[in-house]
Amino acid sequence: MVLSDSNLFKSIKVGNVTLQNRLVHVPTTRLRATEDHVPTDSNLEYHDQRSKNNGGLIIYEATGANENFGFYPNQPMIENERQVKSFKKIVDKIHENGSYASLQIVHVGRAFNPQLAKKLNLPFVGPSSIYINEENENESKKENIQLKELTKDEIKIIIKEFINSTKKAINEAGFDFVEIHGAHMFLIDQFLQTVSNQRTDEYGGSIENRARFLFEIIDGCIEAVGADHLGVRLSPYTEFNGGLGIKSEINPIVLWGYILSELQKRANSGNELAYISLVEPRLQGDDWEIDEKTSKINFEWPRYIWKGIIIRAGAFLDEKVIDKLEESINSDNKLLIGVSRPFTSNPDLVNRLKNGYPLTKYDRSKFYNIMQNDGYITFGSYGEEDDHSKDDVVPKPLA
Repeated sequence: MVLSDSNLFKSIKVGNVTLQNRLVHVPTTRLRATEDHVPTDSNLEYHDQRSKNNGGLIIYEATGANENFGFYPNQPMIENERQVKSFKKIVDKIHENGSYASLQIVHVGRAFNPQLAKKLNLPFVGPSSIYINEENENESKKENIQLKELTKDEIKIIIKEFINSTKKAINEAGFDFVEIHGAHMFLIDQFLQTVSNQRTDEYGGSIENRARFLFEIIDGCIEAVGADHLGVRLSPYTEFNGGLGIKSEINPIVLWGYILSELQKRANSGNELAYISLVEPRLQGDDWEIDEKTSKINFEWPRYIWKGIIIRAGAFLDEKVIDKLEESINSDNKLLIGVSRPFTSNPDLVNRLKNGYPLTKYDRSKFYNIMQNDGYITFGSYGEEDDHSKDDVVPKPLA
């Protein structure tokens, strides 16, 4: 499919920058930072490869404000000077190549591995003391660690840490945007959903109360760096990490319709977020296959509420869905298409889609190979051989 004449390759203003195309590299957790969460030279090379001859937006993988936010091993963080300096080198390279960068910030909440929380004496917390599932609860009991309901004082501290890390990302590391991770049943999403939030204070109960945590983060970040530097990711239909999606007692349109309405109110008053990233119903977290049931959901309703930029992400390049890509991008002049896995194996994905060149299949078995270059920076551009010369080279911190 040659997409050069589609809206995918028309420029568009997002926040305070103008992207040269509407194809977005959405976050892909790849665990190639150091053990102490510092981005590496391999991270730099990966993003250098994918920002060349691009001109679009690259959203960096999920990043914590600090270890108290919970994390996966070798996940990046933006807390200390070394981490910030390392990120700046990557952002500078992306900008040098004529592309733009966003940093996704996440608190994993109850999705934190209880064994790791116990080992490092870190918080294992959620909106309520409700485990993801029985297996997770049994693992926690085995480790003799209890999932703890956050106090209001602890909530306020987390909000401040979101704001502080956002300021570091924009003002020190030089990112164009920060994306608040409110999806996939990590902490913010855990507050939003009744399956994980059964609080009786101002952060639980009604939709307005359950959304309070998200909006206190967003409003604080707007005040700190401006709405045009902010995005948020939402996944109304996720069944990942204990979410119920379409199986929820109340249809997702009710909850996320309210959230989008509140964001639009802020836009109407002069605080329009740069973008909202929405995960398509057809993908369920780390499930690689398209869900036939949820793929039939009509996901056009967010556009009737939110009038700004939307990034839609979720298997748009899958052979079952790719025929819908051109129709989708041409039908909405404020739409961007988010792609993750195909970018892993096609560093020149923008050029391939523009010219209709075939795509290299990604190797999911190598996605999460901690601190390894094979399957991360080995793939060549169209017409080039893969480069395995650095397969045995250990990635090094950038600062």
